[in-house]
Amino acid sequence: MPAKAPTLNKKPLEALRTLGRLLRERRKDLGINANVAAEAAEISRVTLFRIEKGEPSVTMGAYQSVISALGLQIDLSDPRAKRPSENVARGKLPKKIPIANYKELKRLAWQLKDTTQLTPKEALDLYERNWRHVDQSSLSQRERKLIDMLVAAFGRERLLV
Repeated sequence: MPAKAPTLNKKPLEALRTLGRLLRERRKDLGINANVAAEAAEISRVTLFRIEKGEPSVTMGAYQSVISALGLQIDLSDPRAKRPSENVARGKLPKKIPIANYKELKRLAWQLKDTTQLTPKEALDLYERNWRHVDQSSLSQRERKLIDMLVAAFGRERLLV
């Protein structure tokens, strides 16, 4: 029998329902049926159904298992933190970023021609996927500024460690 759901205010309850809906959409986008997803997350099909409904009585561990099984991760952010607006940050970014102009970016994109130009999103994704290989001490001021603008524009913070 499921645990008794804690009493939640409207906002947290709505957040859980949104999380459940997003997890369900992700599972369906990946073409994974519920039985396979539940098995990958090492939970029952019933628990997966409850997570996808956003039920608050399901443990955080079960939610995390599903999140991980679907190839996602949780990134917490402080809504009070001051950030440049997305539009302002994107306005500063070039439409195309030549990899040859940034030493570490070029090193990460070693398989691409020197003349290759990436979109800002592609550049951030490349940095993000390979951040463990970036020699942060050798980042030029210009490349650090580019990374800062990319992070500000796309709302990610985990690169800047």
